[in-house]
Amino acid sequence: MASTIACQSTFSLGERNVATETVAEEVAVPTVFAINPEPTDHATIMNTPNQTEETLVALYEKVNPGVVAIQTLTSDGGGLGSGFVYDKEGHIITNYHVVEGAEDLEVDFPSGYKVRGEVIATDLDSDLAIIKTNADPDILIPLPLGDSDLTQIGQTVVAIGNPFGLDSTMTVGIVSAKGRTLSSLRESPEGGVFSAGDIIQTDASINPGNSGGPLLNLSGEVIGINRAIRTNGVNISGEPINSGVGFAISSNIIRRVVPTLIQQGVYDYPYLGVTAREELSLIEQEALNITNQNGEYMSGAYVVEVVDGSPADQGGLIGATKSDTGIPGLLSGGDLIVAIDSRPVRVFGDLLSYLMTNKSPGDQVVITVLRDKQLKEVTITLGRRP
Repeated sequence: MASTIACQSTFSLGERNVATETVAEEVAVPTVFAINPEPTDHATIMNTPNQTEETLVALYEKVNPGVVAIQTLTSDGGGLGSGFVYDKEGHIITNYHVVEGAEDLEVDFPSGYKVRGEVIATDLDSDLAIIKTNADPDILIPLPLGDSDLTQIGQTVVAIGNPFGLDSTMTVGIVSAKGRTLSSLRESPEGGVFSAGDIIQTDASINPGNSGGPLLNLSGEVIGINRAIRTNGVNISGEPINSGVGFAISSNIIRRVVPTLIQQGVYDYPYLGVTAREELSLIEQEALNITNQNGEYMSGAYVVEVVDGSPADQGGLIGATKSDTGIPGLLSGGDLIVAIDSRPVRVFGDLLSYLMTNKSPGDQVVITVLRDKQLKEVTITLGRRP
């Protein structure tokens, strides 16, 4: 099954295709505007077919003017993606992979208005880019950011973008899961890639050309930026087929990162310095003998490796070193991270999401680990991703 940066259409001589995501810090070993000024009761608003239609029609009419198509020219031909208006100063948010390698680009609005744009900042860790335009302020309809922490699994969401170049396309789905991780687009000094966290999973239809477009709640708030899909099929043109498993960068990552990108051009993520398994199966827990004093198996982020000299190393976290589990590739002896700042860690994504949305380099965190059947607290001062 392939993960693809499924939302950028690239084209050359009339053909379009999608690049495969080859693209941790925190490395997880794979197992892989407002329409209403007040918060909307999503359960109530979707009670009847008529209410559903009216809500979606009103949502589209209000939000679509703030969604744009982004066309790029590169040495390989060109590309097509999506984005949305961030403010009245002409800043447009999209994915980094939409504008990667762009030698020239334009931003096309649903009204037919077109304007040149310039990439002023990028963030490879979360796959974000900021485009600055000199668009007429009357054309700019900024879309508000919602609080992605408040989204619930099963909540109705809407994606608007330009799949396959079909501008202003709207699709509907639900939030399928939260706190997922994806590979970032930036290599770590150890030769791997860093991880991107706090990813929203959705079954709203996302296809090539949707990248960088907004994922919205029914209040018309952006709760994510569509980034990728997971699929094991392609069409006759070699483009990935939507499988109902899409991924979006959370709005709380956007809220934290984008203002700094606009002001300073770069954003520094906190660095712990571990490689960890996303989740352990019961069989793996038994092989590792990960139990507390009461003999109960515990869930968490299992530390496979600690980077020499990293904050985790200086704070005393321990990686796995012993080949005694009977399972190929599974070493024992590593810490199991079960909480950070008293917040439970069930899987690696919980740890990464907390760090990326709440912490900065220089901050201290208290990590609770299970070591030799004992719970132990370790205080660590976070670094900056190298």
